[in-house]
Amino acid sequence: MYVLFLFLLSIMKIDELKLFETWKWCKLSPYSVKLTDAVKCGICPNECILKEGKISLCRTKVNYKGDLYSVAYGNPCSINIDPIEKKPLYHFYPGERIFSLSTAGCNFHCYNCQNWQISQNSPFQTDNYDLMPEAVVEKVISCKSQLIAYTYTDPIAFYEYAYDTAKLAKSNSLKNVLISNGYINENPLRDICKYINAANIDFKCFNDSTYKRLNGGSLKPVLNALKILKEEGVWLEITNLIIPGYNDNIDEIKMMCDWLVENGFSETPLHFSRFFPQYKLNNIPATPIETLKKAKEIAINAGIKFVYIGNIQSSEDDYTFCPKCKKLLIKREGYFVSENNIIKGKCKYCGAKILGVWE
Repeated sequence: MYVLFLFLLSIMKIDELKLFETWKWCKLSPYSVKLTDAVKCGICPNECILKEGKISLCRTKVNYKGDLYSVAYGNPCSINIDPIEKKPLYHFYPGERIFSLSTAGCNFHCYNCQNWQISQNSPFQTDNYDLMPEAVVEKVISCKSQLIAYTYTDPIAFYEYAYDTAKLAKSNSLKNVLISNGYINENPLRDICKYINAANIDFKCFNDSTYKRLNGGSLKPVLNALKILKEEGVWLEITNLIIPGYNDNIDEIKMMCDWLVENGFSETPLHFSRFFPQYKLNNIPATPIETLKKAKEIAINAGIKFVYIGNIQSSEDDYTFCPKCKKLLIKREGYFVSENNIIKGKCKYCGAKILGVWE
């Protein structure tokens, strides 16, 4: 179906596709440059150049009569209330529930994608909700939540929708969270950071060629995004999914951890996550537990204070310990907090300050 859709776009002008003429979920994209016979998107480093009727790599931007439109605006395909630990965010309102939404589309093409049914399709191909930013805020408040996550696919693909919703949410005293691959240009990232409280960046690996092979992106823009989020005061956590044969090289893991420490991320929670066969990597075995534990050891030895292992059966590798007195601060059972000994941002036992957003 998708191949047919792209074929139609390649041979027909967009104004001949009545689908676009009647599609109500559209908004002009603010980051576009008009060229002689095309328009360039400036939101992410893909910087798609689209001629009339063409659709972007993220499947959410369309050149319609010389203007760049987002067709992911106000039509999320997935909505849920999640534990915030699922994102994962361990140092940001632990134990809270977060309203989560996404649209179809993504600016990466990860072989291991967990949500490929929606991330690798366009909004024209998914069953969607009619939910403009105002309706999102109303729904969040009615659900008695104070938190919104732009997640599941990648909010960079539905940037305009996430931006407007986050701006409105902030004016209503709600908190906004980005769950993203961090593959975004500087100006749009700094602009949306004005309304974002926390982010978890899926840091794929520390090898540029692996980024290109596994995800279709590159390393440098992600490193820049991490620095910008820190500069802008957004609470940040990082996830590294370890995939056998792709990014499980011990030397590269050490290089990644050393870079994080050298660039001021020693107190940024780092989540090593276990891979399970998915999508186009369903012939790859699950990550050995020993590999994850070795990665955690490397990170701790490099100087990272809070290191977690995810996607494994509940264990102490998911707990938060005080880096000073080593006592248990937060005990987690799966995605749920069963014990919390952080009081006003400090260790209950020794008084050490624990970085995070706790209250």
